[in-house]
Amino acid sequence: MSKLALVTGATSGIGRAYAERLAADGYDLVLVGRRRERLEEFAAAHPEVRVRTVAADLSTAAGIDAVAGICATEPLTMLVNNAGVAHYMPLAELPAEKATEIVNVKVLAPTLLTRAVVPGMQERGEGTIINVAGMIAFSGPAPHSQMPRRVVYGGSLAYLVTMSQTLSAELEGTGVTVQVVCPGVVATEFHERQGLDMSRVPRMTAEDVVTASLRGLELGETVCAPGVEDAGLLDAVFQADLAAFGAQRPELATRYRAA
Repeated sequence: MSKLALVTGATSGIGRAYAERLAADGYDLVLVGRRRERLEEFAAAHPEVRVRTVAADLSTAAGIDAVAGICATEPLTMLVNNAGVAHYMPLAELPAEKATEIVNVKVLAPTLLTRAVVPGMQERGEGTIINVAGMIAFSGPAPHSQMPRRVVYGGSLAYLVTMSQTLSAELEGTGVTVQVVCPGVVATEFHERQGLDMSRVPRMTAEDVVTASLRGLELGETVCAPGVEDAGLLDAVFQADLAAFGAQRPELATRYRAA
């Protein structure tokens, strides 16, 4: 039976690297991106697999609806929610339309595409959903001196981590696997489009991110952090989360009571 993967943000960077790797692994592809010419260029260069190109803007309701329709009706083996946008700037300086774009692309689109694809995967008893986030999802406690705040962007990535973890638990035993990938700085066009020069910053390749993701699936990792050597650090974060969650009581904590 043929394998079919849908990849968003497939025109460059991590999305294109997923498309290349999956094509090499024999997947037929549905590739989504804003730049039609790049999608068609990829399709022409890979005649060995079937490639359907979908020019869609996932910052818009029309774009999300079009791709969600494909997710709901095609027998997808894999969905890769990779499309991204950043707009790094303090919240007070972030134009409303740019804040909306981030939330649509990194929160609303992955949510609605995943919602559309899950029932079919459950019915078929197999499927993989990969959400591409980033290590900035874990940067919330960092002081301003250590990392400039990217409030909406960082919050959207943290959402993807929590969504992926809770959905993975929800789908346990169904044959559907969920993963969130959290790379650090990656050598792609992503930062250039934000006007940032990252040429002197050590960066991982997009191909290595995909290698980690696919190997992480084999290892059973729900959260894949390609550049974190000690996986125990992630386990410690999540165990602390659960400890805090489980420590809540109906009584007011002592520190909040009047002296």
